[in-house]
Order: sequence, then C-alpha cells, then structure tokens
Amino acid sequence: MVLATGDIAPDFTLPDADEHPVSLMTYRGGRVVLYFYPAALTPGCTTQACDFRDNLKVFEDSGLAVLGISPDQPGKLGEFREKYALTFPLLSDPSRHVLEAYGAWGEKMLYGKTVTGVIRSTIVVDPHGQVEHAFYNVKATGHVAKLLRDLRISA
Repeated sequence: MVLATGDIAPDFTLPDADEHPVSLMTYRGGRVVLYFYPAALTPGCTTQACDFRDNLKVFEDSGLAVLGISPDQPGKLGEFREKYALTFPLLSDPSRHVLEAYGAWGEKMLYGKTVTGVIRSTIVVDPHGQVEHAFYNVKATGHVAKLLRDLRISA
C-alpha cells in the first residue's frame, strides 16, 4: 500500500544511529522529509545521503526537517554518519514495519529481476501529520534537486 496526499502519516518511534528513540510525533507542528533508502554505505545511498547533507540548510530554512530511514542496524548507521559527516538523523527499521507502513517495502525491479526490498521513496509530512507529498521509486542521483524543485524551494 502506498500513501497519497492527504493520508495520515503513520506514527512511529525508531532508534537512531546512537540507539536513541526518535518519534515522528516529536516533529508535529513542523514539516518533515522522510526518505527511505535500501542500505547505508552503498554508492547510491551515499550519493543521496550526501545530497541531503549538502542541502540540509536549504530544507531547514524552509521549515523542513530531514530523516533518513533504512533497515540497517544502528551501528551501521553510525558508521555511515561518521564516514560522510551526515548531520541529520538516520533511523533504523530492521523489522521493516515502518518501511511497510509507508509503502517503501515490496517488490521492485533490480537489474532486470523482480526482488523484494526497500523501494527508494520520499514522503513529506505536513505540520498536522498528513502526507503532503509522496514520491516512490525515486532515483538516488538527482532526487534531492528534483525534490527541492517539486517543493518549490530555491537552493
């Protein structure tokens, strides 16, 4: 099931790279970019994470927090954060409950084969906890620039 504009964003609490719990409810009253990615320390996910890092001030100046979510364990997320100086929370969802609730887990094509895994997705949640935008099957490269254009934010 994928989410659409106007849907209620499923609430969650997940551990971050330091194993501290982070809840979506904490961000209520502000806008949040949730981006779902397959695996820390892989080329595409690194490109995407570094693009978010490099544009974080632009998002924050526009009132948007950024949270990255993957099925990786907190330790791997910590290594990813340190290696690439990532300055936004990376959240761990090894059970895939949040990925599934957001429609970011399922069948996808990978190198011409159908596999089950993380569907690279970005959900923007509004201050009231509703889905403002839902983007599925996004590309790692260029996604942040496209997201900024789609949100009408100047970099």
